[in-house]
Amino acid sequence: MEDWIVLGLMAGLLTTIGYLPQILKGYRTRRMEDVSIMMPALLSVGMGLWLLYGALLGDIPIIFWNAVGVSLNIVLIAMKLKFERAPKQPTGR
Repeated sequence: MEDWIVLGLMAGLLTTIGYLPQILKGYRTRRMEDVSIMMPALLSVGMGLWLLYGALLGDIPIIFWNAVGVSLNIVLIAMKLKFERAPKQPTGR
């Protein structure tokens, strides 16, 4: 594998794992009030365009990490919508 592909894969990994803390926290707490639905929605559109761009170039890191990013943003959107509609649980505070 060429060095530039490894570089792209590492860059994508580091920028994409930033979604995991928010997803894990939202899953554990079932609270997403502080998450704006516009952020993951706009990022999904932008990453979808990057995914298309990567597909046109045949660039594996761009294709792979933007597909993962779009998926994680969809998870955030789904959690936001689901947890806002769910009955509120006492937090114990």
